[in-house]
Amino acid sequence: MSVRYLKRGKPEAERAEDDAKVRGAVEAALAEIGARGDAAVREMAEKFDGYSRETYRLSDGEIEAIIAKVSDREMADIRFAQEQVRVFAQAQRESMKDIEVETLPGVVLGHRNIPVQSVGCYVPGGKFPMVASAHMSVATASVAGVPRIIAATPPFKGEPNPGVIAAMHLGGAHEIYVLGGIQAIGAMALGTETIEPVHMLVGPGNAFVAEAKRQLFGRVGIDLFAGPTETMVIADETAADAELCATDLLGQAEHGYNSPCVLLTNSERLAKDTMAEVDRLLQILPTAETARVSWEDFGEVIVCDSYDEMLAVADDIASEHVQVMTDRDDWFLDNMTCYGALFLGPRTNVANGDKVIGTNHTLPTKKAGRYTGGLWVGKYLKTHSYQKILTDEAAAMIGEYGSRLCLLEGFVAHAEQCNLRVRRYGGANVPYGEAAPYREAAT
Repeated sequence: MSVRYLKRGKPEAERAEDDAKVRGAVEAALAEIGARGDAAVREMAEKFDGYSRETYRLSDGEIEAIIAKVSDREMADIRFAQEQVRVFAQAQRESMKDIEVETLPGVVLGHRNIPVQSVGCYVPGGKFPMVASAHMSVATASVAGVPRIIAATPPFKGEPNPGVIAAMHLGGAHEIYVLGGIQAIGAMALGTETIEPVHMLVGPGNAFVAEAKRQLFGRVGIDLFAGPTETMVIADETAADAELCATDLLGQAEHGYNSPCVLLTNSERLAKDTMAEVDRLLQILPTAETARVSWEDFGEVIVCDSYDEMLAVADDIASEHVQVMTDRDDWFLDNMTCYGALFLGPRTNVANGDKVIGTNHTLPTKKAGRYTGGLWVGKYLKTHSYQKILTDEAAAMIGEYGSRLCLLEGFVAHAEQCNLRVRRYGGANVPYGEAAPYREAAT
């Protein structure tokens, strides 16, 4: 394999050091919220967001007044985007069936898909008001049938952002809070005097939000462990040029100062042309102050000799967003196994996926695509099994096997659960604490 890096990002060790810096602050903040509740949340909101009010939950009247600031055109766009998300989420929900099967005569097994009973949806908004994140978390939870959906977002330039609040409300949020960062995550997960805790947290956020979710996992469920947004462009000269590649790389680099963006190609000419085009675009891009840091510190350009090498490198990196612009896009679809979401062909782009097309944009980062997919309607559903034994014959037969297998492991009390059924429904005299005898009838 011949893989050449024309540009490399920061080493993994340095990225790990960056992550470690927020852990102590988050741990201390969550401890404060757990101990002092609303008082601690208020202090953090005033300190970090410069925002203070009597209650951080918006009333129905306040929600209506804020939404009234959204123009008709903007509201129509929000409704259109939410409809795309709902249609796809509903199709996914309908693919998840409850099942019941009789595995042996008189033995019935099944499972039911039950919604999580309460969810806290975090919608980032301190730097950019992430309207689309409300569709992805709130509307999808609504399709799943979650009975209590609360949503939190930080103030944007000192006030709740009307577009975000509108998207939360239209998406189906039952409670909306103007809270950001650790204080929002901690309040929703731990609860305070005025906020009932939830069973699950979802939604993207900055490093502090991600770390808070990580530390709270177990006490509550989470959608996934998220890091900075990532993008990879897989391209060859048959389907892409430098303008397409550079534009699509910078489209995610503007998210933050630590957003990895990778070009993977089999053309050294396309690689070098793209690097030059990135430099050109950074001279005119209004968000270049952020995008330039991401590109300089985390941008990578990788040249391979073959498509098989490109596939191997792509699966190893396991990027959050993978845009494929080659003469064999469907080959990558069929063969790639580790990624957040695929965007196939030059007509497709990550921004459409993030904002409007209908797939969910909360996706695995930091190689988590090796073991999980992103947020979808199924994340809000718990699959619970159940069992029924309908006949005396089945109870005795299963009980005999259970008795012997429990004692094989040394669990006498377990075996007695089985033995009791063998005695009661099978008429057998099994001595207490002994294994049920093997009978031909039990096969």
